[in-house]
Amino acid sequence: MARLAAQLYTLRDYLKTPEDIRANLPRVAAIGYRAVQLSAVGPMDPAELRGICDDLGLTICATHVGIEGILNETAACIAQHEAYGCKHVAIGGLPGDLRSAEGYARFVGMANEAAAKLGDAGLTFSYHNHSFELQKYGGRTALALLVEDTDPAVCFEIDTYWIQHGGGDPAAWIEKVSGRCPLLHYKDMQMVGSAQKFAPIGEGNLNWERINAAARASVAEYVIVEQDSCEVEPTDPFEALAKSFANLTAMGWTA
Repeated sequence: MARLAAQLYTLRDYLKTPEDIRANLPRVAAIGYRAVQLSAVGPMDPAELRGICDDLGLTICATHVGIEGILNETAACIAQHEAYGCKHVAIGGLPGDLRSAEGYARFVGMANEAAAKLGDAGLTFSYHNHSFELQKYGGRTALALLVEDTDPAVCFEIDTYWIQHGGGDPAAWIEKVSGRCPLLHYKDMQMVGSAQKFAPIGEGNLNWERINAAARASVAEYVIVEQDSCEVEPTDPFEALAKSFANLTAMGWTA
């Protein structure tokens, strides 16, 4: 069964410098997480960061990097992930200039190339969605186009909040990419008036019974908790990650 992980983008304001990282990563481990995804973490030598995580019992399970670095600086990207001891490479989103029918078609080739280059080194390549990929082009959503037209080696890091935000069904999309989703992004959505707000897992309106069933059937390796912003209680991001961890362990997930 997939293990729980924390997406460090949630804590980006607390991980800007090496001093911040040394002071605050122990707080993640203290919550109970045993794996983290690197995103928006301040600069630090990969071997040093790996050492800090090793000492805390934290696996670096995944990253978010730019597609250009994967394609144009492949050797450096691979070396960085080998230093991390991390095999899952993901991009956080599609470059803005590709968000058109022609752009998505062009990105299919880029994704295939990225997956092939990383695959040669034993790494995976995943695409992380937002809600704009649920816009339709020629009768298909852009996300369906990416799933259906890319090589099977291209993986998808389905983000539950953004699927819901775009009017989709998170469980159905997890099912659609079953076997191609080593990473899943778990986020909840809470309504505050007419506004959609990020919330700790289990504190919003997503159908976690269906999502969890789909996730367990998908053979995902990591369920990664992320909260882009903490505008509902608890507003402290460490407390929000802790609330999600408690609720997910009550749902049967383990670190």
